Amino acid sequence: MKLQLKAATSPQWLPLALSQLDAVLADHAHCEKKAAVNALSLLQSYPEVPGLPALMARLAREESSHLARVLAVMESRGLQLSYDFGDPYAKALQKLVRTPAGERRLDRLLVAAIIEARSHERLQLLADGLEDADLRRMYAELAQSEDGHQELFVRLAEKVAPTEVASARLAELLTAEADIVCSLPVRPAIH
Repeated sequence: MKLQLKAATSPQWLPLALSQLDAVLADHAHCEKKAAVNALSLLQSYPEVPGLPALMARLAREESSHLARVLAVMESRGLQLSYDFGDPYAKALQKLVRTPAGERRLDRLLVAAIIEARSHERLQLLADGLEDADLRRMYAELAQSEDGHQELFVRLAEKVAPTEVASARLAELLTAEADIVCSLPVRPAIH
């Protein structure tokens, strides 16, 4: 099963992100924080899935290290992390998660995969668009990590549901995600 986003990020996003990089960095820090928390939440919720506990523990550690990297860049720029007002993109995706236990487990894994895929796309856009060599390198490395994370969540989804069921649900969620991305205003944020 392969995850392919159905809508590309608006061409307006990168110029806006580059012109308001401080805001993007702050949002990125919050995204990494939430990714670490989500990994621990999945570990707490689904310890019975073979391999998931160890994978989520490693993922939480990796996402925390990404958070530390982004915070270091922010500190070097004289920025402080502010309150997290939430991410309309992630909130919209979370509303698609069904409530019956088996469906919820599958949907949480697939939504996590989609968020990682969108993060990969946007971090790669930053890596390609930034002038600062150190930031370009950092964002290229982080984009590569996000790509691996989306693949990890897809593999876990295939462990909790038959491939045809997981594939069909992924297709539904990707269609909904494309609608969400296209309906939200372009803003200086990772999502």
